[in-house]
Amino acid sequence: MDDYSLEGYGVDFRSASENQGERVKVPRRQFLIAAGALLAVPLAAKGQPAAKVPRIGVLYAGTREAAAQNVDAFLQGLREHGYLEGKNIVLESRFGEGKVERIAYAAGELVRMKVDVIVAGTDPAIVAVKQQTQAIPIVMANSTDPVGTGFVASLARPGGNITGLSSFSPELSGKRLEFLRQVIPGISRVAIIWNPDVRGALLDYRETEIAARSLGMQLQSVEVQRIDELDRAVSAIKAGGAEAVIVSPLNPLLFSNAGELVSLIQRNRLPSMFGARRFPEVGGLMSYGANATEPWRRAAAYVDKILKGAKPAELAVEQPTKFELVINVKAAKVLGIRIPQSLLTRADEVIQ
Repeated sequence: MDDYSLEGYGVDFRSASENQGERVKVPRRQFLIAAGALLAVPLAAKGQPAAKVPRIGVLYAGTREAAAQNVDAFLQGLREHGYLEGKNIVLESRFGEGKVERIAYAAGELVRMKVDVIVAGTDPAIVAVKQQTQAIPIVMANSTDPVGTGFVASLARPGGNITGLSSFSPELSGKRLEFLRQVIPGISRVAIIWNPDVRGALLDYRETEIAARSLGMQLQSVEVQRIDELDRAVSAIKAGGAEAVIVSPLNPLLFSNAGELVSLIQRNRLPSMFGARRFPEVGGLMSYGANATEPWRRAAAYVDKILKGAKPAELAVEQPTKFELVINVKAAKVLGIRIPQSLLTRADEVIQ
């Protein structure tokens, strides 16, 4: 084949002896192959599919307002693992508003979206998602008793499509009573508000009953399953002669309506002990339990592992190891209660 000058392509390649005007001639076939290769590089790169951005479904059982701190904690956890919402991860958040039917609908919606992972907080949300799918990985942000409820086969080896974190710590029931006794020496009758529909709450009630008996206290059981039962519950406590009230931490309904519950208790001048700091933050007397937002931050670690290929069946369920005592001194003054200095020193946070 004849040599072919590049001049016809508008490309004026010259040799080192350019000052002599000598043009470089390249065989036509060799040039066409080279030119085709150069053009093929950007075309191939352009044709590559964009990397898939994972979609995470998040189901909060309560209201958007009540879940605000948990939302922030989960986003913080995602950032710690390199995920930024709207950039390399998409969040589909749903709120159950504390209503069983709404939680179930939201769970179904997330499953129909075929998200990559679903993070569910509290037992009602976990149940709702579990009933909808056995394929999509589910991360529990706050389960009460995952083995007893059948969510997992065991804490060490969950064995299905569910893993995550459990907040159940029955040994705390006795400590809450002990703290109340330090605030109210000689206390003999305590009421407990709990929800029998929550498996973990049942276990918490039984442990509280055992602890009360060992401390020589009488325990008044007051069941609350709906928000419209609060007035009746507090009236029953007053009529029963209880000197203080304990609210089981394993009740998403009451957590979502913390302000209303605390207001009722305070109006009836009842010293109160809760299982989550949210309650003294809105005016309750004391709380002792695991940090309620920390499991949401930790849930992001499970999401990260699953997105990287880990199987929920092989990821052990975590349980809380750190607990905090929060005391609201302002609430104590309203009730005419003096908090012992030894207890204030022991507290992780004192709200003035």
